[in-house]
Amino acid sequence: MDFQVSGPAALTAPALGRLRALGATVRELPGGRPGAARFAATGPGAGAVTAHTAWADVLPDADAADEATVQAATGVMQVHGRRDGGPRGLAVDYAATCASVLTVQGLLAALLGRARGGGVAAEVATGADRAALLTVSQYAAAANVPEAEAVPSAPGGPPFTAACGTRFELEALEPAPWARFWRALGAPEEALRTGWPAFQFRYATACAPLPEALHRTARAASWTWIREAAAASGAEVCALHTLAERVAEAAPGAPWTLTPYDGARPAAAAPSPPSGALPLSGLTVLEAGRRIQAPLAAHLLGLLGADVVRIEPPGGDPLRGMPPCASGISARWLALNRGKRAVEADIKSPAGRAGLCELVAGADVFLHNWAPGKAEELGLGAGSLASVNPRLVYAYTSGWAGRLPGAPMGTDFMVQARTGVGEAVRPADEPPAPSLMTLIDVLGGLVGAEAVLAGLLLRERTGRGVAVESSLLGAAETLTAPAVRRAAAGRDPRRPAGFRRPLPTADGWLAPADGSSAEAAAESARIRELTSPQAVAALRERGLSATAVITDLTALPEDPRLRGAFTRDPHGSLIVPSPWRFA
Repeated sequence: MDFQVSGPAALTAPALGRLRALGATVRELPGGRPGAARFAATGPGAGAVTAHTAWADVLPDADAADEATVQAATGVMQVHGRRDGGPRGLAVDYAATCASVLTVQGLLAALLGRARGGGVAAEVATGADRAALLTVSQYAAAANVPEAEAVPSAPGGPPFTAACGTRFELEALEPAPWARFWRALGAPEEALRTGWPAFQFRYATACAPLPEALHRTARAASWTWIREAAAASGAEVCALHTLAERVAEAAPGAPWTLTPYDGARPAAAAPSPPSGALPLSGLTVLEAGRRIQAPLAAHLLGLLGADVVRIEPPGGDPLRGMPPCASGISARWLALNRGKRAVEADIKSPAGRAGLCELVAGADVFLHNWAPGKAEELGLGAGSLASVNPRLVYAYTSGWAGRLPGAPMGTDFMVQARTGVGEAVRPADEPPAPSLMTLIDVLGGLVGAEAVLAGLLLRERTGRGVAVESSLLGAAETLTAPAVRRAAAGRDPRRPAGFRRPLPTADGWLAPADGSSAEAAAESARIRELTSPQAVAALRERGLSATAVITDLTALPEDPRLRGAFTRDPHGSLIVPSPWRFA
């Protein structure tokens, strides 16, 4: 395939690297429409496919001029800032990075649909605003149902600090290791007991108002003692790594691997999608996922037309009932699993595994994010299932992809800590801290769907099944790549003090575009006396770009900038707009 690409680097750079990693010939062209990127693909068998990516595709152009304004107008600043008690901008180009990955997904999906012989659209569009809304979809869904959160939302959360000043993340997936860890350090019983619910739900709420006694306990302990307590308790700790340390480690490669099955014979192709259908129509995806990464990847494949069958344990996924609920079903769960069919299977039993293999025989994709080695222990690894279905795309969305020896548990916040994300997302005048917004789980889900689409396209061309693996590590490397490059060049990898920090107004907050931030900050005293609409208008009269910051996700559906963009499912749960438009 040959690609001609034009547009701003923020919207094109991540996609360029991925297309080249897939073997494409890419030519970068000057010019193009301001604030928008264009990817024009040509190649044998697929004809011409074009993708368009802009800052604003749902929002008005004036309110989505760049990364900062997109984060402000979609709720990203509100969610990321919950730990701090007020909106904060991410110092990385998170919305643009997600949009760039979604662009590649849209291109791969369109190419796949056309390669399958259907009348699939040859034009796809996305936007950084659509990408940003997808990243906050769980939080927005939870905020827009009548039921309350299971735990109070208030500022606070990890990381913790040891006596020597080492800042670290802690992970414990069950209450017993959590309690053993804090008891080993001498924490008060009441603090460890009341702290667990906030810590456990931080993935859902993006904040963790922990008792101050836990932070005091950590500050009184040496780093050696803390590591020993973690090892003895079954919890895990990880010191926050710097971006400079990441430079010293092995250079990252592609964020996924694609490995065709050895010796597999070409098999009959899947039926062509009907004219005008979505590109994955007629394909079946089996998903055995938990938490966010794999379920989101499968959700995206479903939005592209696939029939997604979710493999759940006997009794169903316990997260279905996680509050807050809409008509008895978790709003967060619906945001990731809406529209999927469910099949219960006890994969620990021979009968359950046999039933799963029957489903695999008729599927196109099997996707999971089980713990390392679990699939092989159960006889459900890629090699075993390839014998059941030689055309299967076997997708594993992992934590570390086996690339970092001695790495901690592969969960979002531990990956953020280990890969320097905690330093990259904060400007230079703030101490490094992983975001409590699930940045890497969500981006990892996007990368996982991208890997599956690449595998499906490769299968379509060869007739052979493919084993694909993506990882949270690959997602983190994608997000931090610009900061790591700055560090490798001997420059400060962090953004300057106050970077993307909103300005208070008389009734809320205002976010200037990055290019307007210095002049807007000089007017901060005047801005504080104006309402947000007045302040935005005053800055725009001076030729500056700015928008009001969403500070309450319950108001998101009625915000004039986004009104009409949202729908609700039959349960009454909020649905964000699709990441793509096909035409």
